[in-house]
Amino acid sequence: MSPTSNAIPTDPPPASWSDLLSGRNALRSLTLAGGIGMHATNVYIVTTILPSVVKDIGGLEYYAWATSLFVVASIIAAGLASRLVEWLGYRSASLLALLVFSIGSAGCALAPHMVWLLLARTVQGFGGGVLVALSYAMIRVVFAPPLWSRAMALMSGMWGISTLSGPAIGGMFAQAGSWRGAFWFLLPAAAILALLVQFTLKIPAETRSEEKADSIPLTKILLLAAAVLSVSAASLFSSTVMNIVGIVFGIALIALIARLEQRPGARLLPSGAFSLRSRIGALYATMILMILGLTTEIYVPYFLQVIQGHSPLLAGYLTGIMSCGWTLAALLFSSYGGARARFVMKAGPLVVIAALLALSFMLPSAAVMDSYGLLPLCIALILVGFGIGMGMPHLMASILSSAHPDEGNLAAYSLTTVQLFATAIGAALAGMVTSLSGLADPGGLPGAENAAQWLFICFALAPLLAFFTVRQALRLKAPAAATPGAGQRMQHDQPLQEPLP
Repeated sequence: MSPTSNAIPTDPPPASWSDLLSGRNALRSLTLAGGIGMHATNVYIVTTILPSVVKDIGGLEYYAWATSLFVVASIIAAGLASRLVEWLGYRSASLLALLVFSIGSAGCALAPHMVWLLLARTVQGFGGGVLVALSYAMIRVVFAPPLWSRAMALMSGMWGISTLSGPAIGGMFAQAGSWRGAFWFLLPAAAILALLVQFTLKIPAETRSEEKADSIPLTKILLLAAAVLSVSAASLFSSTVMNIVGIVFGIALIALIARLEQRPGARLLPSGAFSLRSRIGALYATMILMILGLTTEIYVPYFLQVIQGHSPLLAGYLTGIMSCGWTLAALLFSSYGGARARFVMKAGPLVVIAALLALSFMLPSAAVMDSYGLLPLCIALILVGFGIGMGMPHLMASILSSAHPDEGNLAAYSLTTVQLFATAIGAALAGMVTSLSGLADPGGLPGAENAAQWLFICFALAPLLAFFTVRQALRLKAPAAATPGAGQRMQHDQPLQEPLP
């Protein structure tokens, strides 16, 4: 592929928000966003109450595992989502996902110790992974291409709404001394979403069947999960050698997946995804590296409570504004096209780098916070998410438009797989960095202060690399056949013609 300065297609032109949120599209948007919202609210509830959980049932050394196992299960489930749709249809697959998610939530509420909680979080992750995968995959099924970036921004917007609801729910239950109630709260919410799915998400059979799902690349999905678990397991050791071994083994498994992708058979990701010399590969790399920066948020509530002495409710809200920044930026910049889109994609990593380095200075020091108050901390936290959200809708839309037409469905489902992988590997690496920095040994205030400093310094390297990978992506051109022109749709992308019941 030859370099070009016109890497972001300007045709078809962006559509307006009213096109997405009116008529038949309004019900579809509400239903898809509800799946993301259920998953995201759960994430922020658990992030907020986790310090209270480990205080009650122990397991500080497994702190990051509560996120890692949840996301690993979500990765496997997301890989199975396309086959579930083929067997059951979108509506039944969504209802099954909600049932599994509810069973996992009840298990978390009943957990007598951390191992039980981790198993229940794994079950929760299976349900959540299918919900998120279906929400992203259906964007290209029910919306025309000009609406894709707006729809992506709406999905990101649900994370912003969850930053208001999740910490509030988790914080209230944690401060009341009943963290288990936060998990019970999820059950009626899941029931409401199930009713919404039942009466609005009715996709005609011919829309589902035109593009037959390929065989599930189960071996590759399991290898991807094993790569995450390898890094997670290594984080349990205080030995640097063991940590390196875990990382190297994880990288080897990813390399094996890339090699298997070159052979005939069911694919995990679209062609070129494992090569930085292809546009879609550089886009995937950028998305992974940017999301890594946000995974530092899983430890922010702990640092705020242990180092700064804040309440669970306030710590949850302060953590939530990281994703709130993502939402704000996505809504502000999703309508950009051409040169302006390329600019925000390149500027985003620089914003994240500056914010993470600022947090490495502020969070470990109670004295700094006493001197300057919460405002500088809030600015740094929101800028982490803001920098990510600046270009993320364009990254996702560009991945969809860069895939070969025959791999359009695969590209849509892969957005969830790659995002979940980035979150899981980020949580595992965060657990490793904090473990080596003394979070559990010596632990206490000194361990938390040292871990906070090193966590944000190390993770600033991810957006630094993303600055170079996004520039590489923008220099490359998608295959001509992969980019639909104005008013053109791929046959299997035809929007629904009849109103939803």
